[in-house]
Amino acid sequence: MARKSKYGQPSGKPSTRLWKPALYVRLSREDGDREESDSIANQRDMLAEFAAAQDDLAAPAFYTDDGYTGTDFDRPGFRRMMDDLRAGTVNCVIVKDLSRFGRNYVGVGEYLEQVFPLLDVRFISINDRVDSFLDPRSVNNLVVPFKNIINDEYCRDISNKVRASLDLKRRQGKFIGSFASYGYRKDPADHSRLLVDGQAAAVVRDIFDWFVGGMSVLGIAKRLNEMGVPNPSAYKRRQGMNYRHPASDKLDGLWPDSSVRRILRNRLYTGTMVQGKNRIKSYKLHVSEAVPEADWIEVAATHEAIIPAELFERAQALFTRDTRTAPAQKEVYLFSGFLRCADCGRAMHRKTISQPYGDYHYYICSTFKKQHSGACTKHTIRSDRLEQAVLEALRHQIALAVEMDELVAEINRSSTRGHNAKRLLDERAQLEAEREHVEQMKLSLYPDWKAGDISREEYHQLKTQFEQRQAGLDGWIAAVQARIDEVQNGVDETNSFLTQFVQYRSLQKLTREAVVELIDMIYVHEGGGITIQFKFSDAYAAAKEYIRDHGQTA
Repeated sequence: MARKSKYGQPSGKPSTRLWKPALYVRLSREDGDREESDSIANQRDMLAEFAAAQDDLAAPAFYTDDGYTGTDFDRPGFRRMMDDLRAGTVNCVIVKDLSRFGRNYVGVGEYLEQVFPLLDVRFISINDRVDSFLDPRSVNNLVVPFKNIINDEYCRDISNKVRASLDLKRRQGKFIGSFASYGYRKDPADHSRLLVDGQAAAVVRDIFDWFVGGMSVLGIAKRLNEMGVPNPSAYKRRQGMNYRHPASDKLDGLWPDSSVRRILRNRLYTGTMVQGKNRIKSYKLHVSEAVPEADWIEVAATHEAIIPAELFERAQALFTRDTRTAPAQKEVYLFSGFLRCADCGRAMHRKTISQPYGDYHYYICSTFKKQHSGACTKHTIRSDRLEQAVLEALRHQIALAVEMDELVAEINRSSTRGHNAKRLLDERAQLEAEREHVEQMKLSLYPDWKAGDISREEYHQLKTQFEQRQAGLDGWIAAVQARIDEVQNGVDETNSFLTQFVQYRSLQKLTREAVVELIDMIYVHEGGGITIQFKFSDAYAAAKEYIRDHGQTA
């Protein structure tokens, strides 16, 4: 009778076959493997001791997957073992227990019941007392699939807990990524907090300024490469980080336009933590999928901003426009994305005419250019004349803003403003007192009803009347409060029309930045006339109304 080892397995065998064992060990913190007994070293020692005690096992080969989940079988050590099993280099798989082999119920069952029998591979799980050669029934025992289900369920539960924990940290505004985005670095004292990386942050600011100033995404990438600035991947490696991007070797430290575009699209640079853009499909399918933008987790003011929110929004607005880059140039055309036909609403097309005395440029309606039919007319206008007309209109609008800004400042300095504020505060106090009186009258209705002084119908009728009166008073109080805020604060510090246009008071030459910041759209009419739709029209109306309401008392 064959003797048994201390693990309870027979150390002999009923035949003289000598097996070539593959000792497989695996560990993954992701699966909740935290026990000391599951460490790679302990597993190796246990399997080596077991193999040495068996008379039917040759010298073993070790296969290790340290840090790989058991929910799938895409593991380097496991793949190498399967290659050797198919080649016949080894023909016996030994593991500490079924969970070390895998935590995927379906996958483990497929290997034990189909793949290994077809390859004539012996399978041994020491702690589970499974040996497909010495005791074939042990593999088909009901306990084996039951244990596999438990292992699978355990991993699913761990995965859900980990995902919930990470989502909680995201909602708290804590950074949970392995590497900080370009422009930031992790706080050495708290890895969930981001600090500005001065050197990279300067590049990020340049990228936004260049883009809003008229440079194309591709032009920015070329300029960075000409300046010798390393791309984000190369920069992180130079900082000593073990960072690797799939395209790193191909790029050789150069900036692709995709990296520039990714930076320009990243709200993180405004001080808002944006996470949860991608997720793993399931704990068994380790495939990343994009998350709809509406489901991203955003938390404002979690770290120092590199660029102002206003600059970021201007950059995003440019992405929605049809912008074209001049041939062999790095900058977009001055009016790219801002010119439309006043009749058909389509974009204007830029053309160049070469003459012996020089080149000149003009715009025509793209509908007319493509169809040459009655769908629309040319609406042609020369580029230099358009530029001059827009510059004059902008300067007029800027002069208006400067004048209004001075009037508002004078009103805000006026002593009458204080008297107006006091009058409004008294008015608000009277309204609030009246509301409190109505509230007390409403509260007294219930005791009157219970005492029999009024009927149920009278109670509900009077209650409705008091509530309607309160709603009217609430609206009145809110309107008075808005007027108080206006008188006390003025509009000079918050009015975007004034602040944005006044900063261009010295504008002498039309720039792409001025067009982007001050103009919403330019419409070209047949015959060369233009209509300019300026930004901040609501703020202009608010400033105008403020001057009208308070200017007489200044």
